Amino acid sequence: MAAEQDPLQERQARLQALRLAANLSEAPDAGDDAGAAEDEEEEGTDAAVEDEESEVNIKFRNYVPRDEQLQQLKILPPQPPKFEDLLAKPPEETNGSEDPLLSIAPKKANWDLRRDVSKKLEKLEKRTRRAIIELMQEEEKRRQAAAGVDEELE
Repeated sequence: MAAEQDPLQERQARLQALRLAANLSEAPDAGDDAGAAEDEEEEGTDAAVEDEESEVNIKFRNYVPRDEQLQQLKILPPQPPKFEDLLAKPPEETNGSEDPLLSIAPKKANWDLRRDVSKKLEKLEKRTRRAIIELMQEEEKRRQAAAGVDEELE
């Protein structure tokens, strides 16, 4: 029976040491001795609940309480940054070759369609040029034929 109590006593001692260490780490005062920590354990959880309630910080951000004590806990609204200083600085000079609007402006919605159709448009452009040249040549032939007919008539 003594063999069974030795591990039990060792375990109880370790648990008690862990409790004391936890209480010391939670306590703001480093001067508490072990006897005071044991007394708090004996009092039960009522004291712990009271401590937790007293440590709760109430912050009033959007509510103005009527009680004067609670009004002291009200948090002031944050101050927005002042942009006047930023506007007072002169803008940075850019190169004349770069258009600032091009770097700011978003791409048009159909840029991907234009990319896909660009090859087809190039082929059509070549065909259009050939057709225009052929029409101009035909017109020139008609003029020459008309000029040749006029010379024969004279």
